[in-house]
Amino acid sequence: MSVASPLAPGWLVPPADANALAPHVWPAAAHRRDDGQLELGGVAVRDLAAQYGTPVLVLDEDEVRARARRTREAFEDAAARHGTTARVYYAGKAFLSSEVARWVMEEGLRVDVCTRGELEVALAAGVPAAQLGFHGNNKSVGELERAVEVGIGSIVIDSVWELDRLAAIVERIGNESAPQDVLLRVNTGVHAETHHFLATSHEDQKFGFGLELAPELVARVRATPGLNLVGLHCHIGSQIFGTDGFRASAARLLGVLADLPGGPLPVLNLGGGFGIAYTSADEPTPIGELSEGIVSVVASEAHKLGVPIPALAFEPGRSVVGTAGVTLYEVGTTKDVSVETSDTAGSTASATRRYVSVDGGMSDNPRPALYDAQFSARIADRTSTAEPALVRVVGKHCESGDIVVDAEYLPADVAPGDLLAVPATGAYCYALASNYNHVPRPPIVAVRNGASRVIVRGETIDDLLSRDAGLAGRRGDR
Repeated sequence: MSVASPLAPGWLVPPADANALAPHVWPAAAHRRDDGQLELGGVAVRDLAAQYGTPVLVLDEDEVRARARRTREAFEDAAARHGTTARVYYAGKAFLSSEVARWVMEEGLRVDVCTRGELEVALAAGVPAAQLGFHGNNKSVGELERAVEVGIGSIVIDSVWELDRLAAIVERIGNESAPQDVLLRVNTGVHAETHHFLATSHEDQKFGFGLELAPELVARVRATPGLNLVGLHCHIGSQIFGTDGFRASAARLLGVLADLPGGPLPVLNLGGGFGIAYTSADEPTPIGELSEGIVSVVASEAHKLGVPIPALAFEPGRSVVGTAGVTLYEVGTTKDVSVETSDTAGSTASATRRYVSVDGGMSDNPRPALYDAQFSARIADRTSTAEPALVRVVGKHCESGDIVVDAEYLPADVAPGDLLAVPATGAYCYALASNYNHVPRPPIVAVRNGASRVIVRGETIDDLLSRDAGLAGRRGDR
């Protein structure tokens, strides 16, 4: 057994085999071939790198579909057992392209959008407008107009200003015979145990209304012509393990729902935020346990309060697409750095951290910089018998915080030219990507049954230069 580095975080244990893939972190079909190469969706990583270059985000289509289908079935089955119904929206903010929108739609999910751009991608992909929900804390007049024009399924109202805007728009361009379905987003005060930027149901933040305002707002929306208030919405956060937070939030919502003026509402949307495994130490809650735990408490509370069990809605994004994504990089340089450490007795010693630099970084995955997010990594194009060494995988950007994987054990012979694979990058990586340092965003390639195809084209330097108005007519042939 390898000795743990004193620089390693407590959760990171030296692996018996630094080539092994933690099964809950990687797509189900990911495995190593006899030659040591990682294979994704039946395609070898060397072939992917040769055809598409690096970095490249590889998305396993079957993994996305299977997770979407399992999620829908789990919530529908749990709801049926307790005498109600459930619908599942895919949260497009995690990652949205026309192909992904079609995959989840074909597996029976609806789609949740929060901007005009996401709305147009979903519509262009063929998602019926009636199967779309529209979120956001600052929807513009133009966005609301477009949503009403296309007949969007529901709009989640996030402020009094938005309620007034929407009422005026519906009066002007709405369909008199079909009022616009809306929900009110409320905050239950239940705090998700996650990074504070990911916790979205405490009081001091930009989303929603305080729960105590719900009765007044419900009465106001119900009195507004052209709007049909169907339910309440709450989202307690993101990357959540366990059911306690969801159960507590649902119980509070049911208490308010039962006492609303004019009677209870038919729909309760409990959002998403279901966590996934980014490292071998993560233990996400199985979707069957999650669905039964949440639905059962709603049913129990409704029974206690003597109100009908509401129809339920959920909005997972990360848990559908996150594990399906694997980003491939090429190692450019390595560097050993000596770090002074001290123990509880005050004794000092020197330890080594190896920096492994890759050809991407915070421009294609800003989550470590934003949230101190932890990721895993493996050498992808070979196996090694070298002893595990503690490494920090970093990007090529001019920022000391440009970290891709903060701490990982890789074979000590990791070297320039190796392909490095970082799993669980399907959600909130490309969606948050930028052109920092004028680095083009990488392509996204779908794999399935031994074949690969581009679903989002990678950017080029010419793409970047074409948007610089100061260069119009001056570039010549490139």
